[in-house]
Amino acid sequence: MSSWKKASKSNQKVHRERHQPEARAHLGLLEKKKDYRKRARDAERKAKTLQILHKRALNKNPDEFYHHMIRSKLHDGEHHDEDVEKDEHSKEQLALMETQDIKYITMKRTMEAKKIKRLQSQLHMIDFANTVPNKHLFFDEEPKNGEYVEAKELSDMELAERLETHPSMLDRKTNRPRLKDLEKLQIPALSPEEIKKANQLKLQSYQELSKRIEREKALALVQQKLEIKRALQQPRLLKPKKKSRGTKDSAPVYEFPYERKK
Repeated sequence: MSSWKKASKSNQKVHRERHQPEARAHLGLLEKKKDYRKRARDAERKAKTLQILHKRALNKNPDEFYHHMIRSKLHDGEHHDEDVEKDEHSKEQLALMETQDIKYITMKRTMEAKKIKRLQSQLHMIDFANTVPNKHLFFDEEPKNGEYVEAKELSDMELAERLETHPSMLDRKTNRPRLKDLEKLQIPALSPEEIKKANQLKLQSYQELSKRIEREKALALVQQKLEIKRALQQPRLLKPKKKSRGTKDSAPVYEFPYERKK
């Protein structure tokens, strides 16, 4: 039956709404029923809003106090919301945020992370272990009253004898070979200039690594700020609440309320 109804309507006359007469063309397009329906619903919505606001104004207590009254102000008849502390940015961060987009920042951060990983694979970070203070306890070889007592201050020779190494190796916490290993070890003869050059290259590599780590941290901070800025620009039904403002060393923190999309 449904197919028959559709077929019967194929020969039905199409009713069209007339257009604006040529004599009234200067008045613009002629309003159709769908246009009137939109305009009527919009007017009804505005009337309901005014009715709700009028009811709230009548029920308002003039002696009521809330903090928004002193935080929001009127300037030349225009209402301004309460003053919110602005985020702080350094000059470098502002320059990146104003001239570059988040894709460029993400790309540069990925490049720095790969270079840091490559440098860390080349440098074993052994020298850093020697700067960390630690305590190595030695006990007397013979027990007293059935218990081993901590040995008193030992000289470098005694420490080297206990550790079975050379006294010049005591400052090392890693790569501390024993005397029997030193006898088998064949060390190439290097001139003082070659040793100095090798130390300079190692120092330059460590300096480059530290600079790249700082640069990667700065790019990560700018990326976080741009991501939050993009999230705030998206249309939302509920406005996020600001927990802490952004500084030069940290991004702002917002609490986004849960919204059900479907």
